[in-house]
Amino acid sequence: MTKAAIIRCEKNELKCPLTSCLNCLINCKEGFAKYSDCEPVGMVTCRCPGDNVSDLAKILKAKGADVIHFCTCVFSKKTDQGWIASDGGFCDHIDAIITRIHKETGLPIVKGTAHLPKDYSLEVWDAAVGKS
Repeated sequence: MTKAAIIRCEKNELKCPLTSCLNCLINCKEGFAKYSDCEPVGMVTCRCPGDNVSDLAKILKAKGADVIHFCTCVFSKKTDQGWIASDGGFCDHIDAIITRIHKETGLPIVKGTAHLPKDYSLEVWDAAVGKS
């Protein structure tokens, strides 16, 4: 069983209860589709400019996380045509944050949970394959 954690952005925490992200995690859909069985380990909130998130990711790892997913809203936004990644989400330096967390925890880090943009291929930072 894959033990997954979710990191959300503070800019969306008062608007989104993470219902879709949690449902996708529990049901192994969208950003979690590559897992055959998945269990939530925890959720934390990244606060701008991201200085707190490495310590939070280390706590998630200590609690048993095998992988950490960043919510889709950090790099994508909802439009009338659906979710799009080309115009960005809440965080304009998410790749740097993910790279730092990956280096500090050694865990695979995935960009995406629910509401994946059309034609989006999950970006994964993983020591075994590098960034894919």
